[in-house]
Amino acid sequence: MTDDPVSSQDWQSGDTGVDGGIDSGAATWQSSRPTAAPPPAGGLAVPTGSVERLHTAYQLRHETDYLAKFWTALGWGILTVGIFYLYMYYELIRRIRDHSARRLELLSAANDYAWEVAGRRGLQEELRPHFERTACDLDALRLLGTKLKDPVIWLLIVIAAFWFTSAPLTPAPLSRLTLTGVGILWGMIVVVIVYCGLDDELIKHDLVEGGLESELATIYTWLGQPLPQPDPARIKGKHNYVARIIVSIVTVGIYMNWWTYNVMNEPNRHFKINWVWEDSLAHAVQALQ
Repeated sequence: MTDDPVSSQDWQSGDTGVDGGIDSGAATWQSSRPTAAPPPAGGLAVPTGSVERLHTAYQLRHETDYLAKFWTALGWGILTVGIFYLYMYYELIRRIRDHSARRLELLSAANDYAWEVAGRRGLQEELRPHFERTACDLDALRLLGTKLKDPVIWLLIVIAAFWFTSAPLTPAPLSRLTLTGVGILWGMIVVVIVYCGLDDELIKHDLVEGGLESELATIYTWLGQPLPQPDPARIKGKHNYVARIIVSIVTVGIYMNWWTYNVMNEPNRHFKINWVWEDSLAHAVQALQ
């Protein structure tokens, strides 16, 4: 697991940019994401312990945001005759689930703390439209989190697909070979389903949390601590699932290696971009205390 470069117990401000930076206009970002009706005014309770919650979520990123290395995984997979691939398959699902939960807690705590500060400065009513939109985005993130499945369950499914369908039922060599092929086919089908799901979840997650970051950047700017606006260009394009499946079949599974590389590398980039914004947030919260 790759450690987070910012992991001390103190708030810190890290790098100023990843892949060219993430600064962009709020209006540009807002136009790139779907709109939703804001919740009714009221009901925004005054939270407690928001800074402690934010600090905890910030420090946990070195545990949740696993940076996968394709060539390392490939090498270990060959050395362990494929066993390491099962571990990596588990980690690819686990890290998206845990990262999403951590980001929800961090962004929710940042929103709660901003509401507290706005209350002390008499700005709650003035900023209420922004807080209503953040409440809507936080609800959307919570809903996305409920759709992430347990990685253990998917690991058991792929093992069952490979193992039980390829278990020899007769001593005939041809029968064993045929059943092994069936097992590999079913295993690949499960992996394809998971890869498509991970790609779709990453795009939806990034779109919603980017809108939330944009609103929080506006709110914190009003509070005197500007945050960078997210860059809409950071949102990756959706994989062409049908084309990838066809190419995987034509190449007898060889193309799956490239698909695996994408599934590893694209969340890595997402995590690093998030870290930059989180460092700015940490600095802003510290300055407001």
